[in-house]
Amino acid sequence: MKLSSFVYFAKFGIKTVLFHKKDPIVGTVILTDQCNLKCKHCSVNNITFVMHPYRQIMREMKLLYDMGVRILFFCGGETFLWHDKGKRLRDLVIEAKRMGFLIVNAVTNGTFPIDLPQADLILLSLDGNRRLHNKVRGDTYDTIMKNVRNATSDNICFYMAVNQINKKAVREVCLLAKNTPNVRAVSFNFHTPYPDTAQLALSPSEKAYCCRVIAGMMKKGAPVFNLKSAFPYIIHNQFPTPCYQCVVIEDGKVSVCGRCIDVPGLCQQCGYFFVAEYTLLFRGNIKIILDMLRTYLKYI
Repeated sequence: MKLSSFVYFAKFGIKTVLFHKKDPIVGTVILTDQCNLKCKHCSVNNITFVMHPYRQIMREMKLLYDMGVRILFFCGGETFLWHDKGKRLRDLVIEAKRMGFLIVNAVTNGTFPIDLPQADLILLSLDGNRRLHNKVRGDTYDTIMKNVRNATSDNICFYMAVNQINKKAVREVCLLAKNTPNVRAVSFNFHTPYPDTAQLALSPSEKAYCCRVIAGMMKKGAPVFNLKSAFPYIIHNQFPTPCYQCVVIEDGKVSVCGRCIDVPGLCQQCGYFFVAEYTLLFRGNIKIILDMLRTYLKYI
């Protein structure tokens, strides 16, 4: 991370904590809900099949920037499917950097060639070993790993949503992140139980088991891009929601924190580690602050 970016984020954090501000710093633009996969845990793919136009996305990026967002994510659907009038995901990342966003990330299922060195991080969904990943996402594991090996940069972060299907594969994914070229880290979430996928949610005891495994792997040098200090809060959903410092924009609609906020009661069952980490950070939790400094300076 550049020193200028670190100073900017430090000032934002201090003002947010001291003055209880609710200004956003993290923003996500949904490019499309089109996806080439039908994953068992996903509730947001292929609903409208709309590919949002380039000009609209640029307006949404400008809106987020003017709101104060400086960490930008591009999400789908599948982001590498997005195109409009000759523009692709790479063009959006370049434009975001030019616009002034300090960190620009993209989320992908990894089934397309990974040639995006302009992104700070590519969060690539990998949901277990070959057998369990394929059970969640279809027969895609070998294609994904081939694309990872052939990627043009080492900015990949595995992104695992832990659920009832793959909960025993956390250790293997940690080892894979540690030993695979082009992979910088692995980031975990627990399954957030949208009504049509509630059966995949973990119990508090299962979450505690997974956190113990993750913590043990961190101790052994696995590059985990999560905060160990937040685990106790995540296990029992004892963190404040929503996260006012995060916003999502989709087809012109801005949502605080994420699309989950529209589903009654779902915020209280949130499985997103980063939501817990950010809400605790901006409430001034000292352990979280120190842990985040160590982690973010290491992986970004």
